Amino acid sequence: MTKAMPRIGSRKNRRGTPKGIIHVQAPKGIIHVQASFGNTIVTVTDVRGRVVSWASAGTAKFKGPRKGTPYAAQAAAIRAIHAIRGMRRAEVMLKGPGLGRDAALRTIRRSGILLSFVCDVTPIPHNGCRPPKKRRV
Repeated sequence: MTKAMPRIGSRKNRRGTPKGIIHVQAPKGIIHVQASFGNTIVTVTDVRGRVVSWASAGTAKFKGPRKGTPYAAQAAAIRAIHAIRGMRRAEVMLKGPGLGRDAALRTIRRSGILLSFVCDVTPIPHNGCRPPKKRRV
């Protein structure tokens, strides 16, 4: 019996990057961190705003109240940044009052990506909501 030759398109012969890792052509990008009390979402985009990779505390296998912890935000930031290669410089946009803001920023700084600037883009109301009408007794 002759030995069967593997097909060229088979998965065993696949060369290149491992699954989930993206080689980014643009050396600069924007990292958005949205930190609420229940979850932290980290999104990596290019300069034009097109999403390259993203991760959240939920995709990092945290469920329930543990999604809002700083450790979960750190894990989400690691997953989002590990998926891209080739990005050297980035801007960081932080949004929200959650506990994961600082942990995600610390993780991004430790990853080796040079940060141009860090900006807080949390929406702040100028006048707030309309108060309820006065109580009549």
